[in-house]
Amino acid sequence: MNGPTRNILLAAFFAAVPATAFAQVPAGQQAVLETSLGTIVVALDAVHAPKTVANFIRYAKEGHFNGTVFYRVVPGALIQAGSYDADGNPRGGVHAAIPFEGDNGLKNVRGAIAMAHGDDPNSATSEFFIDIAPMPSLDHDAGNTGFAVFGQVTGGMDVVDKVAASQLGGKGPFEGAAPLTPVAIRSVRITDVPPAPPAATQLPPDTH
Repeated sequence: MNGPTRNILLAAFFAAVPATAFAQVPAGQQAVLETSLGTIVVALDAVHAPKTVANFIRYAKEGHFNGTVFYRVVPGALIQAGSYDADGNPRGGVHAAIPFEGDNGLKNVRGAIAMAHGDDPNSATSEFFIDIAPMPSLDHDAGNTGFAVFGQVTGGMDVVDKVAASQLGGKGPFEGAAPLTPVAIRSVRITDVPPAPPAATQLPPDTH
């Protein structure tokens, strides 16, 4: 099987666990996903996943994600998107698969974004998912291929949670897994991560 249907998550990996704090990501570029439920901002980690980040940026700049939907919700685990429209049709223009970068030290924590793939870990193209809970069963380790994390949600995690809370039963490649009311990705913009604000300072007593 070719195309985006190959780039699916294996159901055997799914196991919901309690949410924890976000992971730390280095400064660099970010993806701003404008969705029908609000904005999601993702810091892209090109230090640990350079090929994967370059691949995601390529699709974003080509407008590949614009007009697609979140077509899969695994309650307590993740939301998935990449190449399907609201009618469950796959979008063309998918490039060759990229090398697997799962062995990069990044973990599937709450808010992590990772590439989906089929049985072959080197089969990822445009499908991605966002973890809504820590998912250690999706991490790469000695006994598990896992999935390549390449960034972290830094804004709009409430929007991710809204997608995850959608009533399911809409059209998509996974029966019963798509939101009944489609959640559209209207656009994905790539921008620089803004500099952190200066640390607040407090004047010594009696100096003001």
